[in-house]
Amino acid sequence: MEIGIIGLPLSGKTTIFNALTRTNGQSIPQASQSNIGVVKVPDSRLDILTKMFKPKKTIHAEVKYFDIPGIPGSQSLVIDNDYLLNLQKASALLLVIRGFEDPSVPLIETTVDPFRDLSTMELELIFSDLAFLEKRLGRLQDGLKGAKHQEKEAIKKEQVVLDKIRLGLENGIPIRDQVIPKQDNAMLSSYQFLTSKPQLVAINIGEESLNDTKTIEHTLNARAKSSNNLGITICGKLEAELAQINEDEELEFRQSIGAGESSMNRMLELSYNALGMVSFFTVGEDEVRAWSISSNTTALKASGKIHSDIERGFIRAQIIHYTDIVEAGSIAEARKKGTFRTEGKSYLMKDGDIVEFLFNI
Repeated sequence: MEIGIIGLPLSGKTTIFNALTRTNGQSIPQASQSNIGVVKVPDSRLDILTKMFKPKKTIHAEVKYFDIPGIPGSQSLVIDNDYLLNLQKASALLLVIRGFEDPSVPLIETTVDPFRDLSTMELELIFSDLAFLEKRLGRLQDGLKGAKHQEKEAIKKEQVVLDKIRLGLENGIPIRDQVIPKQDNAMLSSYQFLTSKPQLVAINIGEESLNDTKTIEHTLNARAKSSNNLGITICGKLEAELAQINEDEELEFRQSIGAGESSMNRMLELSYNALGMVSFFTVGEDEVRAWSISSNTTALKASGKIHSDIERGFIRAQIIHYTDIVEAGSIAEARKKGTFRTEGKSYLMKDGDIVEFLFNI
């Protein structure tokens, strides 16, 4: 998963990036560059499997965050070509919204209003998609002139689909919230529209608002129209400071001030939910490893996550669920209980499946 972090000027998005990745990135002046941080996804199941199999190494699933810089000197979220290319790489977008008062950080507007700023950013993303659509529709119209009959039919079909999406965008409806027939989704996926991506929101609050976290988050999520548009509050300054100390000291400090679970863990959980991700495991003496895949991924496609040769030469998958192997205590005992089974190409992988793929090339 690759999450692109964006925000209006002075929203503290680089601070949020540092909190999430436990790094110390700096604000970047050029849109063609990004701070990049890779975070290991915590999973207690990996710890149990590691104790059972005693591998040489344990490998967590990972999430990559991009801190995408804005346009130098801009007072808003301006999406030029370099900025757009960075955003299109992301699996999801994390919108950082200013919710803190700080006299040392100038205000772009006259007041701090996170929901106003969130609406502004969402409109900017819609405008970007509309601009892209207009260009694409123009090219399609030009392409009709010299096209053959079969080509014209394909172009006209695409025009109909894009016109419907444009109408929705003009009415302020992001693509992820529009009702789009399944047969049209494949066509649209190649475009990487910004409002088709899952959207995460982090309202960057000050320490004085920590007691208001639940109220703010309730208001934030009440306005969301779908399960892939989720948000939380983060005290960026505090979390970035806590990210620089060791985990034991961090836990003790959190408990003393009632700061709760780390923002990194909460955002990772939201990211998985918004993207519809699940984890499966491979185990053995060499390594125990977690792999991230989309829900409803077939065993065949999951095997390709490990290596394309496995997918190409797929024979079958030998699977046991995490809960079954924990209950049995070993694969040998699971075989006796009948919970270690064989599945074919079309089997839909489940979160917590432990799998060995058999293949021949």
